[in-house]
Amino acid sequence: MTALSVRDLKVHFPAGKGKVVHAVDGVSFDIPEGTAFGLVGESGSGKTTAALACARLVEATAGEVRLGETDITTLAGDAMRRARRDIQVVFQDPYASLNPRERVGAIVRRPLDLMKVGTPAEREARVDELFATVGLRPDQKALFPHQFSGGQRQRIGIARALATHPKLIVCDEPVSALDVAIQAQILNLLARLKAEMGLSYLFISHDLAVVQHLCDRIAVMYLGQIVETGSRREIFTSPMHPYTMALISAVPSPETGLAGVERIRLQGDPPSPIAPPPGCRFAGRCTFATDHCSKVAPVLTATGGNHAVACHRAQDAEVAAARNALVQGAPSG
Repeated sequence: MTALSVRDLKVHFPAGKGKVVHAVDGVSFDIPEGTAFGLVGESGSGKTTAALACARLVEATAGEVRLGETDITTLAGDAMRRARRDIQVVFQDPYASLNPRERVGAIVRRPLDLMKVGTPAEREARVDELFATVGLRPDQKALFPHQFSGGQRQRIGIARALATHPKLIVCDEPVSALDVAIQAQILNLLARLKAEMGLSYLFISHDLAVVQHLCDRIAVMYLGQIVETGSRREIFTSPMHPYTMALISAVPSPETGLAGVERIRLQGDPPSPIAPPPGCRFAGRCTFATDHCSKVAPVLTATGGNHAVACHRAQDAEVAAARNALVQGAPSG
């Protein structure tokens, strides 16, 4: 079964004087139930906007977002309110995502109150259960957010997201504001909850090392489009797109097996999302680009298995040599 299916999702914002920001420009992917799907890319790639559109926190300009069998882009009023039980969000900043004037027990219970889930007594029991699940004590319900550390606040955010038994949780950079040691604790918690509860995640991050720890499949976004997608193993042991290679080279660590690999440094800045180029959007920063790349947009094309890439030169010897130099010594899974 599929938890979330996205087809040709577009999110465009007016920029004045008739101009349009192409924040997300034709993104498609599926998240099978019980799996974690990572969406990665630099700041401005459109990954967070795509995720918020999937949760209907940003309105889609075009495309389809199916939560189970329901296209939630067509829902309104009570129908959308009911659908919100099934898709919840863990936000990036644990300091800004909790109401500082509200006790944390009430914060976690609020989704249950708003959606009228169970009786008041059942809601309180559910809050106690959630606190224990995320590693907090039920007696801490009476405290305010400022009385918790950043990692504890993110645990509260996770408990709030779990309250309504959602089918999908959108995790928007949930560890980027935390210290490295605390990041590992939160990632381990998310992995445990996924295994024990069969949760499905749409996980947003700019850090490939983070998504490698948690995600089953990964899609790499650049300037509003997916340029490569594949299993965790395919992305890390056989990256096909030059942009993916650059991202991987920037994370030398024991986990990736890439310590000592020379970093691929990108030159220049991404083109404007208001006026994206006609060809490959990465061509202006790609050392392998040709005139054809600048003029003709590549199509996301399957290369075997569940791996797909949008690159005219992905199979060329020059790119293959760079790929082999990058992944030598990388783990097999």
